[in-house]
Amino acid sequence: MSSEKTTADATARLSGAAFWGHDGKALADFYAAALGWKVTQTYGDTAAMISDGTTGYVFYTAKDFRAPDWPADELVFHLELACDDVAATEELLLSLGATKPDHQPGGERWTVLLDPSGQPFCISARG
Repeated sequence: MSSEKTTADATARLSGAAFWGHDGKALADFYAAALGWKVTQTYGDTAAMISDGTTGYVFYTAKDFRAPDWPADELVFHLELACDDVAATEELLLSLGATKPDHQPGGERWTVLLDPSGQPFCISARG
């Protein structure tokens, strides 16, 4: 028997991520509604987790949070959400508190929105 690990044994699966904003619980509520997920746990008044049962995202309140001045600031990361009906999804996300900046570099391929904490994310058609 060999004790060598294969590459497949050593790879990992993303099980979650953490995000900071001016109101972690409100941000968790926004993304839970956007993704059709549930808020599964809260941590006092400052954080909440959402999950689809396999992946979890935790949203924290950061008292000194400052949203990026996009597009002037480079982004550390952003989320890409795929949907079946981009127009209906955009309408839903705007009703949940997202905003749509004037700068839209994706043309017809994707739409940039800002979440309630001012962080950019994109929506596009599945596939």
